[in-house]
Amino acid sequence: MLEWDGGRRSALPRGKRVAFAVPEGGRRTCAGARGHACPVRAVVPGRSTGARCEECARLDRAHSVAADTIADDPRPYRVYLAWFGPGLVKVGITAVERGPARLLEQGAVCFSWLGTGPLMAARRSEELLRAALRVPDRIAYAEKRAVRSVLPVTGEERAAEVRELHARAVALPGWPESLRAEPCEVVDHVGVFGIGAGPGAFGEVVELVPGGSVGGQLVAAAGPDLHLAVDGRGVVVLDTRLMTGWELVPPGPAEAGCAFPVREFRREPDGLF
Repeated sequence: MLEWDGGRRSALPRGKRVAFAVPEGGRRTCAGARGHACPVRAVVPGRSTGARCEECARLDRAHSVAADTIADDPRPYRVYLAWFGPGLVKVGITAVERGPARLLEQGAVCFSWLGTGPLMAARRSEELLRAALRVPDRIAYAEKRAVRSVLPVTGEERAAEVRELHARAVALPGWPESLRAEPCEVVDHVGVFGIGAGPGAFGEVVELVPGGSVGGQLVAAAGPDLHLAVDGRGVVVLDTRLMTGWELVPPGPAEAGCAFPVREFRREPDGLF
């Protein structure tokens, strides 16, 4: 689902054609913070996924759980293990009331809850896993995208690393007493995202630029990423966060395929990287 200025929304069912252009001379302006427009309409870089100037970015994170600026949130939180591909597992937390929304937003291919409890206990468990098991709390989107076309075929294969890490995590000494351990029940999002059903992506859009355009059929969507089958090139990944702050218009009749800069995923003869 894409949401535009003014609240209008566009559904994105698989098979839909997605096409737009950035006018010549266009500028990308700051998206503002916490529902308020940027007071100076600052120009922001094309490659920024946040689409905010320095001041608006600071304001947006002023009350962010992710930025550790809130310590007294009374809501219960869940700790999770999220898997994005072979060797790419992270630990994170999300409010119980949000359900699995955070995992879908991040493009987690599969995940399992690890524990439930107060915010600070959830934070301590994150730190414990980072220190004891070297499980990161962040994975770059570029890494997530590059492995989606080579995911294991079966759900059991995809779940194996999560199950193994879950067992090691709950057995750690120093587990916060106020955090209730959750059983390992792996949820798989391959079908939800539509990945693995068709050809894998060859690369990703780096940024939008004035005078550029893209047009293609939506074949999969994972987190903020749209996988578009573009004419003559194959499947390219477009991070929808790169669209924020631009004036977008329908492409002209001669504009087809992808005319934005694209970075191809590096592949070696025996796999990725």
